[in-house]
Formats: sequence, C-alpha cells, structure tokens
Amino acid sequence: MKHKTTVTLLVFVITTLAILATTAGIFSNQGTGQYEYKSIRNKTVTIYGKGVYHDMSAEVAPQGIAQDYITLFIGIPLLLISLFFFRKGSLKGHFLLAGTLGYFLVTYLFFLLMGMYNEMFLPWIMLLCSSFFAFTLTCFSFEIEKLHFSFHESTPVRLTGSFLVFAACAIGLLWLNIVVPPLIDGTIVPVQTEHYTTLIVQGLDLGILLPLSFISGVLLMRKKPFGYFLAPVYSVFLSILMTALTAKVVSMSILGYNVIPVIFIIPVFNLLSIMCTIFILKNVKQNEYSNK
Repeated sequence: MKHKTTVTLLVFVITTLAILATTAGIFSNQGTGQYEYKSIRNKTVTIYGKGVYHDMSAEVAPQGIAQDYITLFIGIPLLLISLFFFRKGSLKGHFLLAGTLGYFLVTYLFFLLMGMYNEMFLPWIMLLCSSFFAFTLTCFSFEIEKLHFSFHESTPVRLTGSFLVFAACAIGLLWLNIVVPPLIDGTIVPVQTEHYTTLIVQGLDLGILLPLSFISGVLLMRKKPFGYFLAPVYSVFLSILMTALTAKVVSMSILGYNVIPVIFIIPVFNLLSIMCTIFILKNVKQNEYSNK
C-alpha cells in the first residue's frame, strides 16, 4: 500500500498533538473572565477572558471548546480506527481515513487563521502541517481511474450527489444572508465579524469548501471517476464537521444566544450527511479494488 508507513507516522503525530490541543482548549481556565472591548470598528465586543481562547469573543470561544470535545472524543478515535482498516487494505477504511484527515486539516486551518494568537500557535501549525501531508498522501494513494469499479451498480449516486449539491447551495445562501445585507444597507461589515479581521469561516466555505461539495456532487451524479473519489471523502469529512457544528450550536443555545434558524438546519444536515456517508460506503465492493 502506497505511503502506508509515512501516513501511519503522521497520524500518530496528529493524534498526540490533537490530544494536547483539545485538552488545553477544554480544561485551561486561567484569566479573569469576560470583559468589554472596543474594536477597531468602534463596536463593543464581549471577550471570553479565560483559557487558551482568552482573547476570542465570548460568542466564538465556547464554539472552539465545543469543537475540541468533538475532535477529542469523535475525531481522534475515528482517525485511529480508520488508520487500522487502511493498513489492512480496506477501501472503506481508506475513504474514512481521507475524510477524517480532511476534517483535521480544515479544523486546524480555521483555528490557525481565526484563533487569536495563544499558547497553541505552534501545536496548531504542526497539526496543520501533519494533517495536510497525511491527507495529501492518503488521497494520492487512491487509484482514481479504477474506483468506479469498486462500487455496486445500486450505489445511490443521485441521492448522495444531490445532497452534496443541495448542502453547498443551502449553506452558501445561509452565509450570503450574513454577508450581503450589510453591503445593501451600507454598513458593509456584518456584526458577526466582531473584533476579527474578516469572516474566516464564511470566506473559506464560500471560496473553497462549498464549491468542492457542489463539484463532488455533480461529478458523482454523472458517475465520473473523480466523483467516486471526491464524494465519499467529502461525505465523511462533512459528517464530522457537521457534528462539530451541531455541538457549537448546542453550546451557544445553552449559553442563551439566539441560534434560530441554525438550531434546526445544522442538525438536519448533520443527520443527512451521516446517512449519505453510510449509504455510499455500504456500496463499496471491497474485494474488487486494490490500493497496493
């Protein structure tokens, strides 16, 4: 199997660093607590004031902690389980590993870009680096031109593909609903920007991740070789990411923030993404593909 040893070493590095980063995010509590801060845009922002996320806003910091829980208790175990099956030569394990590594890559890209500078800066850099190379090597080890032979004829390509396209459009509209109204009324900067430089999540979603979801869905529905590669990997990634987003929404709801309408939208997308992932992976004909 291509790159098996290198990927294994990188996964162990990711696991070790992710345990360090997530436990620091969850359990660190130093600081005096919340305080008010006047941003460069002359807006008053409530700062969290505790732990490694002490300089993040009181709205965003708990979301980071909620994602740390998902990464620690779901992401890391799934990473190790998928590595085990990947090393056994399982194509399903291969897809699962690639999608899980994609989650770690995107998570720590977001953390590094959006998180205010703190003690985790170097661990986040190492997590981004190791996730990037592990994800790249794992994806390069697929024999993409042969992948369509590894799926049953009954594979729900239209169902999964349609969901990926719909998810891209729906979430894109959700983000545009944040970005466009201020441009129309002349205020320009959405209130969600708070004291940050820009809208990192919405920018990367609209610029990379949502178009990738759309393209993956279209290619799968057209039964193109790249569709059989991108769609399963993206579905695994999306399932974990949506679980993290659900945890974020729940944490904000508990803290008393207004989470309408996402409290209804995100869990539904989470459930649908998991169902589509199960459907497509169940249709992998394991014995008819070799990634050696």
